[in-house]
Amino acid sequence: MKNIYMRHLKNHADSHPEQSPDDFAFCASRCFLSGLSGRSRRVFLTLECMFRLRFATLNMTIGKYFRSLYKIVWSLCLVLLAFSVSPAQKVGSTAMQFLHVMPCARATALGNAYSVWASGAEAVFWNPSGLALIQNQELSSTYINWIFDTRQGALSYALPLEDFGAVGVQVQYVDFGEFEETSNAAPYIKDIENPGMTGRTFRPFSYLIGLTYASNLTDKFSTGISLKYAHESLFSGQMVNAMVRQGVYEEVKTWADALLFDFGIRYRTGFRSIQIASSVQNFGANAKYAKESNPVPLLFRFGIAANVIGADALLLTMGDNRLGVAFDLFQPNDYAQQAHLGVEYEFANSFALRGGYKFYYDYEGLTFGGGIKHTFGSVKLSLDYSYGSIGTYLGNVQRISIGAALQ
Repeated sequence: MKNIYMRHLKNHADSHPEQSPDDFAFCASRCFLSGLSGRSRRVFLTLECMFRLRFATLNMTIGKYFRSLYKIVWSLCLVLLAFSVSPAQKVGSTAMQFLHVMPCARATALGNAYSVWASGAEAVFWNPSGLALIQNQELSSTYINWIFDTRQGALSYALPLEDFGAVGVQVQYVDFGEFEETSNAAPYIKDIENPGMTGRTFRPFSYLIGLTYASNLTDKFSTGISLKYAHESLFSGQMVNAMVRQGVYEEVKTWADALLFDFGIRYRTGFRSIQIASSVQNFGANAKYAKESNPVPLLFRFGIAANVIGADALLLTMGDNRLGVAFDLFQPNDYAQQAHLGVEYEFANSFALRGGYKFYYDYEGLTFGGGIKHTFGSVKLSLDYSYGSIGTYLGNVQRISIGAALQ
């Protein structure tokens, strides 16, 4: 698809040398859509129509600089999508699988339909552009009880910079539990009672640290970028003597690291509470263990969300009650396209019930959870919980998040 996109774009540029760069940016979207089909094509045709309508209004409300900026950013997002929405690789072919396990109980209770609603300190995990929405300092932490005794923790902090945007930091750590070491070398392999068992144990682990910056380009449009360093260790020692081919042993490293980037945009359409957002996560080079390198999970999200009941709602305007619906298209590089749907009911901005569903997954599907908020002095605390089933044999996954925001 990338080759189709670039070929059509070049042909259009050669045929229309008189077009300005900002007009050419919109033509990029048409060329890009020629490489899509099915659900993706329909979604982006709808999105493009929405942007064209908004640009007609922008001609009367903002200057030439911002109109050009809108078109350039939109074109860049489509180019990023062209390089991320490619034919899925074989399942399980990517390294650092912990990057698929997302923090934030609110988000996962909504079935991961969170690209639009991700804001404040939690936005650094989902869509960096949501960081631009904060007014005060925020802190968020999540504990994940993952499968096979794996435990994962995440911590994020967000700081507004007034007219200069906002910055955020994140830290994630994964403890995969204790493993028993095995070996096919003598004398372990000849042990009749416990063949191959060395009696030693090891604990694999992973961690990630990241820095995010986001800014509001206008009162409706925000963008953000994250720089992340990811590290994964598969054994206690950094080097091990391993068989690289039949009868040949070499010293190889047992860990890998990667420098990754996230990009995100968020747009308020101006029609009631409808918002759209998109993000590309984990854009970077392959991770290399021992002799081979593999790509990391490259994740693309595109979402739309709105209030059905509540402020600026589509159906019914109410003061204390809010019912919101969010939908995300999700495209990883190691699986076919998937979809996420989430529904959230909130009363008086203090109590929430949530449910979601993940479409086109092998085992995951229904999710649910809830949350409460309460203000103590100048600090607003939040507690969220989520539950998700991942099949008969893998059981379930539970998350607990605690957040604090200065008022």
